[in-house]
Amino acid sequence: SSPAPSMMRLRGGGIPLNPAAWFSGTKEEAKPAKKVPKIIIAGAPASGKGTQCEFIVKNFGVVHISTGDALRDQVKAGTELGKMAKEFMEKGALVPDEVIIGIVKDRLAAKDCQEKGWLLDGFPRTGVQAGAMAEAGIVAEKFILLNVPDDVLVERCVGRRSDPITGKIYHLKFN
Repeated sequence: SSPAPSMMRLRGGGIPLNPAAWFSGTKEEAKPAKKVPKIIIAGAPASGKGTQCEFIVKNFGVVHISTGDALRDQVKAGTELGKMAKEFMEKGALVPDEVIIGIVKDRLAAKDCQEKGWLLDGFPRTGVQAGAMAEAGIVAEKFILLNVPDDVLVERCVGRRSDPITGKIYHLKFN
């Protein structure tokens, strides 16, 4: 007789068995989970987050998640979270932490984030949001803080423009 599944956990040098094999009759082993990058970037407006995010996405292939973009996507898709967010956005009010947390958790659970990894831009912004991440077991491997002096931030903001056709942000002096 074969041992109970709990006794069959490890075989061949510590490689876990595929539990589905117990029922399908095959003996294939589970593939180890691919480790994907999990990154948070933070910094003041005009600190260079957008530029750095482009670089990180290009070089590491992660999914860039901006809370603003995620909010707009949920509203556009007409999801329950999107409907809740829309009510606040139309009033010009801040979207509550609970709604933002739900939207980010939903996005992180998406297949592309699970397969490629993620780069969170603008989240968490509050202690409540950070606590919700911890409670959900969402842990970043890397945290990037862009610490830019105030006088440089002011100079960057004053010269900042947005292309009316592409929406891309550029600077009058630096681009």
